[in-house]
Amino acid sequence: MLTMVFVILMFLIFGKLIVFGLKAAWGISKIVCTVLLLPLCLVGLVIIGLIKIALPLLLIVGIVSLVLPKSRC
Repeated sequence: MLTMVFVILMFLIFGKLIVFGLKAAWGISKIVCTVLLLPLCLVGLVIIGLIKIALPLLLIVGIVSLVLPKSRC
């Protein structure tokens, strides 16, 4: 009986830790993509001569960032 209670509580605790870990990883990946990956891609496009693709992409991202509420995390 105590073993069953222990197993149930262990699944509850580690289940919550797994969910927390996935949420944290998703948040970190969004930050990395937004702060590092997008600017590097845009600079890379400009360097290799694809300014016709980089400029509309930059405008779209800028408009979307202005329109979406800041409270979304």
